Amino acid sequence: MPGRVIVVGSVNVDLVVTVERSPGPGETVTGGSFARHPGGKGGNQAVAAARLGAETAFVGAVGGDAFGSDARAALGAEGIDLRGLITLERQATGVALITVEASGENTIAVAGGANAALTPEHVADALRALGPRSGDVVLAGHEIPTASTREALRLGRAAGATTILNPAPAFGLDAALLGLADILTPNRGELAVVSGDDGPAAAQIAATLVTREPPRAVLVTLGGEGALLVDGGGTTAIQGPPVTVVDTVGAGDTLNGALAAGLAAGLSLPDAARRAVTAATLAVTRAGAREGMPTLAELQAARG
Repeated sequence: MPGRVIVVGSVNVDLVVTVERSPGPGETVTGGSFARHPGGKGGNQAVAAARLGAETAFVGAVGGDAFGSDARAALGAEGIDLRGLITLERQATGVALITVEASGENTIAVAGGANAALTPEHVADALRALGPRSGDVVLAGHEIPTASTREALRLGRAAGATTILNPAPAFGLDAALLGLADILTPNRGELAVVSGDDGPAAAQIAATLVTREPPRAVLVTLGGEGALLVDGGGTTAIQGPPVTVVDTVGAGDTLNGALAAGLAAGLSLPDAARRAVTAATLAVTRAGAREGMPTLAELQAARG
């Protein structure tokens, strides 16, 4: 019987302006187009997992505003279990202001709102109701308070679930918290922060983390270069299929959700990582954080 994916993290509304290039300090760039999308790393990761057929639950917080109602509805439309999504009436729902360049690269500024008010007690209550167990995957992000991320990983580990930490943002994560994650999924910059090493060799830095203490594996995302999986078996470079990049927003979230879905389905870590990189590669071919996330049928077609 497949396990579940339980995502503990943020949910936002993304306000996106697409421009030829991002403005510099004090500069205004005109001629852009505007769109509004559901977002937040945690919400996106839950959608990515659900699209690939995983039974998925989400733990997080929205505000008592129209954005919160929209965010809840968007997650519910994906068939995600929302028993762990609380509404904090006196908080605003998280908002991300995103600029996307013609090249597909992006910059993001986030107002955390209700995400910043998600407490460890909220997380504990939600996981108690959901009852994670062996075979499940608990995927935690860091756009919520550090103590809440820690509680999610601690309770997931105690229940025998596989724990994944997406260290974004990476500041404020200590060794004890990292040790609660079975798998760490940083990008190159986040790897430098959590390891304290900003050297150019991502594989060597990740290998040092794995051999020094948990996590047992690190999957480093490298943008258009794919990813590196570093575990007890060594280092594996993973490339996605060639595509035309439209929008890179949500690619990392797609990878995390797809990785969790693959592990919950019983795939080995290398196989789940390869499938996750393919899913992330497909996600950049359409605009929007969630709009490009593939279904299981689309992913299977891309993988032949």
